[in-house]
Amino acid sequence: MQDIFRGSAVAIATPFSPEGIDWESFGRLLEFQIQEGTQAIIVAGTTGEPSTMSHEEKMAVIDFAIQKVAGRVPVVAGTGGNHTAQAMADSRQAQALGADALLVVTPYYNKANPQGLLAHYRAIAEAVDLPIIVYNVPGRTGLNVTPQQLAALAEIPHIAAIKEASGDLQQVLEMRRLCPQLSIYSGTDQVNLPILACGGAGIISVVANVAPHLCRKLTDAFFAGTWEEALAVQLQLAPLTRALFMETSPVPLKAALSMMGLCENRLRLPLAPMEEAGQKVLAAELAALGIPLHRA
Repeated sequence: MQDIFRGSAVAIATPFSPEGIDWESFGRLLEFQIQEGTQAIIVAGTTGEPSTMSHEEKMAVIDFAIQKVAGRVPVVAGTGGNHTAQAMADSRQAQALGADALLVVTPYYNKANPQGLLAHYRAIAEAVDLPIIVYNVPGRTGLNVTPQQLAALAEIPHIAAIKEASGDLQQVLEMRRLCPQLSIYSGTDQVNLPILACGGAGIISVVANVAPHLCRKLTDAFFAGTWEEALAVQLQLAPLTRALFMETSPVPLKAALSMMGLCENRLRLPLAPMEEAGQKVLAAELAALGIPLHRA
């Protein structure tokens, strides 16, 4: 099975306005990513705050991204959830809109047992003809996909990859050993390079929202075999990465994008804007990387 993408992808933020989605800013964010070399766009993932969107908004965001990107890079639509039938319907709709692949997070809150998890993904996979990225983020969902469970999921047609955000490198290595047919994408910016070294095909990055050129530089260097350069970029990004996760993501990210003049610092409850002290640290780290700031 071919990689959905190889290299650096962004888990893109969704800009909001008081009326709904800020479409002008969203278009600006998408174009910024394309121009800076990002190799795939993940829309309506965790960073995009889909849990606070209506169904209509979520589908409109996916549609807008597909139309704006216009085939220049793959667009991966986040269609997962803890209601299997709804996830199936959302996945079908994203396919009809023209998504290139789907990002399907493990069910949260329900505490799915292994049989239920397998049946959940099988039902979604049978509903579409698109490659599916399993999204494992136990820190948010309370459910970890073990390497053995992933091996079972890998037998389902259309399951093509995993976005692995457990931060457990031993688990990543075991996934690589048991599931050689699947692409592994890093979902944890703090360990992007180590996951690539464990056989990863790329990264799905929050940091790429603000430093896409450096994230692309990291993956390019790794795949070119210039590992010392890749390590240098990982270390260069480390202080900014820490700042972007000082509070729950995407709270610091929205602050950073606002400082860069790309969108308003607007989140939807229950998330609120970043504390002022943290914003000062974040601004300093952005400036240290030469990222232009436009905050008044």
